[in-house]
Amino acid sequence: MKTYRYILIFATICSTLLFVHCTDADDNGNVIGLVTCSDGLQNGDETGIDCGGSICEPCAAGLNFSGTFTQEDQIGRPGINTVFGTIGMKDAFNLTIPSEMQAAFQSNFQSNLLALNPDYTTNALGLDATAFTTLLSNDVLWVAETGITTYFNGTEVLTGRALTDDVIDVSLLLIFGGPAGMDNPTLISDFVSENDASFSASFPYLANPF
Repeated sequence: MKTYRYILIFATICSTLLFVHCTDADDNGNVIGLVTCSDGLQNGDETGIDCGGSICEPCAAGLNFSGTFTQEDQIGRPGINTVFGTIGMKDAFNLTIPSEMQAAFQSNFQSNLLALNPDYTTNALGLDATAFTTLLSNDVLWVAETGITTYFNGTEVLTGRALTDDVIDVSLLLIFGGPAGMDNPTLISDFVSENDASFSASFPYLANPF
């Protein structure tokens, strides 16, 4: 009788196990123990979808923008501080808000421009030394709301920057090229060719590595 009772209990357990399905996912389909910050789910100890908690970036709604912040870098146009800044001025330039840059740095930029090119008169934009360095000392990259977006196309005055624009060559041309952009041919280019691969037509528009 005892043996029969044990067999009956064992058979009941086995028949029950036939209807049990074990999984490593919770009721919402989230894989237990596997939490990433890019799965489109609020899981683990996240405080929002893919944000907050111990491993993800803070959620935007939780960021605190009160208080005083310090600007660490200024690079609206590539190379401006490198070319026209001087020792002791570079850090100050990085920490100055654009509306105060012209008064603080234009005269210094003009002196450095004329030191780089003593024969400078005007450039391909028709700007003399004062006008050109006034433009550059406000280190903000303008973007045209209408019309062509270009770092330089021979007509527009730095109305933005397209991905294919060679900003270093443009800068060198405007410094050394003279009114027609043809002066000092060895100085108006870094002679580095454009991208070997085409840019993507969709965001983030980067060229594929190869």
